[in-house]
Amino acid sequence: MGFFEKLKAGLKKTKDSMMGKIERLLHSFTKIDEDLFEELEETLITSDIGVVTSEKICDELRSRVKQKGITDPMQVKDLLKEIIAEMLGDEVPLDMSTVPSVILVIGVNGVGKTTTIGKLANQLHNEGKKVIVAAADTFRAAAIDQLEVWTQRAGVDIIKHNKGSDPASVVFDALTAAKSRNADVVICDTAGRLHNKKNLMQELKKISRIVHQQAEGCALEVLLALDATTGQNAVNQAKQFNEVADITGIILTKLDGTAKGGIIISIVDDLKVPVKLVTVGEKIDDIQPFNTKDFVEALFE
Repeated sequence: MGFFEKLKAGLKKTKDSMMGKIERLLHSFTKIDEDLFEELEETLITSDIGVVTSEKICDELRSRVKQKGITDPMQVKDLLKEIIAEMLGDEVPLDMSTVPSVILVIGVNGVGKTTTIGKLANQLHNEGKKVIVAAADTFRAAAIDQLEVWTQRAGVDIIKHNKGSDPASVVFDALTAAKSRNADVVICDTAGRLHNKKNLMQELKKISRIVHQQAEGCALEVLLALDATTGQNAVNQAKQFNEVADITGIILTKLDGTAKGGIIISIVDDLKVPVKLVTVGEKIDDIQPFNTKDFVEALFE
């Protein structure tokens, strides 16, 4: 099964829920009026697109319906698809322009951060890149052990210290190893504590400082892993992390296990941060760069 088919299958719950509601709504109207827009806005909000983004979509929809003189409610679906695609914007690939390039992965525990790092390491390894993973979530011994299992499966190197070690020292050693081993990419796992934002902010700043000292001028991605199944809660997490880290992209995980895939629209619109990767499944190759066209096709077709 190709990734588009996996994405389509993964988005089935979202499509059945969100698009099912929208199609039933459009079928129930014989003309386009304010009642239709109000009900559509309500439907988008209940599909985890969020209040502000739903309002924005419906305002743009009103404007285009008027501009194009559309009177058939069923034509609204095509306009909706157009607006959502524009809102999601063009794909923004990972910045791998330097050797080494550094990827920091942040996110709360339980979002699939560690498994996603394993999948990403595997994907980059398969592209012929030499990858080193830094187990800098030293807060949990289980995170280090789990990451070791995934790096073995991916066939890449891991740099780890004992539980409770200074995360920045793990990153320092990983970058030192990257230089001596001529590695292309260093992927750093980080602790996912949000309950104490001050500590997290200090930790991330320290790690970022080490990265810039050890790999001056390197391409640095700060990717926030979010669990699609948590819906609007993912947006709240993203806003909080955005306060403590300079996020360059989102990894949306567990897209296959939710009817809340519409959250992707809300995240991009709210944060103005692109979704760079999505995962749809448990297997090591169930990760791909986010593709707006594929996402919208899988949702609307």
